[in-house]
Amino acid sequence: MKKIFGAIAGAMFVGNALAADITIYHMPTCPHCHHAREFVSQNLIYEYPELKVTTIDVTQDANRQEFMDTLKKCKYESGGVPVIVIGEKCFQGFADSMADDVRAAVEADMDDAAKKVAADNKKAMESDADAFRKAHSDRASAVTEREIKTEENTEEPKVEEKAEEQPETANEEKNAENTPAKKSNDSWVFYLILIALVAGLGFVLTRKGKK
Repeated sequence: MKKIFGAIAGAMFVGNALAADITIYHMPTCPHCHHAREFVSQNLIYEYPELKVTTIDVTQDANRQEFMDTLKKCKYESGGVPVIVIGEKCFQGFADSMADDVRAAVEADMDDAAKKVAADNKKAMESDADAFRKAHSDRASAVTEREIKTEENTEEPKVEEKAEEQPETANEEKNAENTPAKKSNDSWVFYLILIALVAGLGFVLTRKGKK
């Protein structure tokens, strides 16, 4: 009974060792980078059904420090690209002659069952690559480009504060000087002054007449 249970448990772990994920540091204008990415996106992701690939553009400011740290970790003195990191294994540059070395790095922790699946997929790709890719079109999503996150400008646009114009109030103040009440007051003052002058003049004339 224990042997049967052990055999079942063992079968559950067959092929569970996954391929090592790949990180590719690249520049958009680098031809060797394009060659490396094409090899990975057109071949490896179909040969290894669990493989995940992240591509990182080192020309972006947000990625440069990580790239410098990777160069140091890989003990590379130059900053040449592409740099391909697979588990603890690093590759700088790319040529077709490196393909099997890259595959070996991907398979480093894979068990025999998983390696056999990869070998069968590779043969199918060599037989009819287009048909195999079409049958496994979902694998195209295995390659993702590192997104550059930028801080959103949350600052609200500044609005220039302008002094509130109150033309109506200003006009009202000006017009207040010309209101009927104002005119009426001015007329009374004028008549009072006129009467006072006439009275004064009459008084002077009267005194002269008496003399």
